[in-house]
Amino acid sequence: MPFIGELSALGTAFCWSGSSMAFTAASERIGSLQLNINRMILGVFFLLSTILIMDLNYSVSSYQFNFLVASGFVGFVIGDSFLFQSFRMIGARVGMLMMSLVPAISTILAYFFLHEVINYWGILGIIITLSGIALVILQKNPGVASKYKLSKPGIFFGFMGAFGQAAGMVLAKFAFQESHINGFVATFIRLASAVIIFLPLVALARKYKNPFKVYKKDIKALGFTITGTIFGPFLGVTSSLIAIANTKIGIASTIMATVPVIMLPLVRLIYKEKLTWQSVIGAFLAVGGVSILFLR
Repeated sequence: MPFIGELSALGTAFCWSGSSMAFTAASERIGSLQLNINRMILGVFFLLSTILIMDLNYSVSSYQFNFLVASGFVGFVIGDSFLFQSFRMIGARVGMLMMSLVPAISTILAYFFLHEVINYWGILGIIITLSGIALVILQKNPGVASKYKLSKPGIFFGFMGAFGQAAGMVLAKFAFQESHINGFVATFIRLASAVIIFLPLVALARKYKNPFKVYKKDIKALGFTITGTIFGPFLGVTSSLIAIANTKIGIASTIMATVPVIMLPLVRLIYKEKLTWQSVIGAFLAVGGVSILFLR
């Protein structure tokens, strides 16, 4: 199928747009750390069930397994931890802007470690897409005072979050290069390894609560968590792996970085938010950049 990688990346962006809205609602009820662990555990359950029911081939070489474990650790544990910390210090708006560095970082890493080269049209598409994303994220909100302040630690955490995401994608690409791996299987290995590493750490620090007790008190939080998990760690991450397996990392990560733009009509429809001219222009720029990537 032509453009399977690009279409999977675009599907990932839509999945992550939906999951971010569900996770936002859930985090307001149970907290971000509790949500992060719970969504990974649920994701592992969904993926394992899919693998067993569909009788998927889950055989991978030790080489592939090691790179997928490393990818899960770097992406889910290190990358997401830094990302959430940056959100807490500098806010989601600037934190998301820092995450738009993922395409540039992943392209540089892929150039040095995977010997991937993007032509001039690809570079132009990336620049235009990132410009549109930046315009949307950096727009001012007149009359709204922000409780977040720019700080060097916050910017550093944001950069490390972006670096963790990019490095995780490159490590996963190594696994796919050796031979074909089913996307669900690859995601299961990445997610399960992240849970095995992350859960004991937060449990020892006594930062994690019994999920049964948490959700017994708030059924709506469970619904939001399940919805976000299906569109995030389950379908979203799986389609992102299919994307990087079938197209260059820089292109895949750039298309996936259009989440803030895709969310514009969603927040207008669901939350009745008024869209500014910056939002509209940014959306057109991002779509134009993605179109150039498709036609490269």
